[in-house]
Amino acid sequence: MSAPLRVGLVGAGWVTQHHLRAWRGLADRARIVAIADPSAENAARRAAEFDIETVHAGAAEMFATGDLDAVDIAAPRAVHAELVRLAANHGLAVLCQKPLAPTLTEAEALVADMADRTRLMVHENWRFRAYYRDAASWLRQGRIGTVKAAELRLVTSGTLLDENGRRPALERQPFMRTERRLLVAEVLIHHLDTLRMLLGPLQVTAAALSRTSPDVLGEDGAVIQLRSQAGAGIAVFASFAAHGAPPAQTDRLDILGDAGAIQLDGSTLSLHGSAPAQQHYDLTETYQNSYDATIAHFVDALAAGTPFETSPIDNLETLRLVEHCYRLSGWMQQ
Repeated sequence: MSAPLRVGLVGAGWVTQHHLRAWRGLADRARIVAIADPSAENAARRAAEFDIETVHAGAAEMFATGDLDAVDIAAPRAVHAELVRLAANHGLAVLCQKPLAPTLTEAEALVADMADRTRLMVHENWRFRAYYRDAASWLRQGRIGTVKAAELRLVTSGTLLDENGRRPALERQPFMRTERRLLVAEVLIHHLDTLRMLLGPLQVTAAALSRTSPDVLGEDGAVIQLRSQAGAGIAVFASFAAHGAPPAQTDRLDILGDAGAIQLDGSTLSLHGSAPAQQHYDLTETYQNSYDATIAHFVDALAAGTPFETSPIDNLETLRLVEHCYRLSGWMQQ
């Protein structure tokens, strides 16, 4: 990797602006040299914004050029498995947006197929947010002792009509309207993965999912109960249809230990106990920096030949939690 890594981006949707800013920050080590998307307009716009050399109508066409070292897949989850296999056939290292596939079964088959075929990392950026990395550091240092309980809350009005007659979450990401698996599979997958990073292996013990907005097919409310391997109880309370709540997503987390507590309240992370501490974060900056850190980790691990933190095997553990939420709630049988 003496020369910059040549990377192709699959997808030109909303989220790719954050991918591309992250790649731009690594320009001396890696560069996006091509982009592929079925929407010629979207692909051309991203290419112009980020000085991308080549635009392709599809991933197969882009991969066939033989001019790439790696690929960043930011396409809809329904085509992730197909694209990962195609990239592997061309000998490309792969960074794939979460989830690897729409269901656990499909993801398990993909991971089995990819064994020893290519370097594959799942783009799961939530756990790379600065406040969660700092919370993880406090936990590893034993600053709150043994964890006894935790609660994570995500409450917004994103799927409800606002004063302009719009549903903010659906304006931002229109594809969410038609997903049968919505809040857990698309949003809370991040939080379940982050809780795993913070607290270790988890088991879902109960889940109740609900739908409020008539404009979505999937669930926009969830109450999930989990247990850590050490026996701590963990609750996730989430809604995208909470009247009176802001439309923006803001995490709130409490982790209670026998010697202290960690609390995240939006942009403030607090440590309570014998050596209290408090840190403040710019949420917009932290959001982009999570993409920066995820993509930098991909490039670093490729260069060093070291394992990915969010490896496919690791990500399957998160997908198992997602699957158990749907199974225990009976959502997919409704």
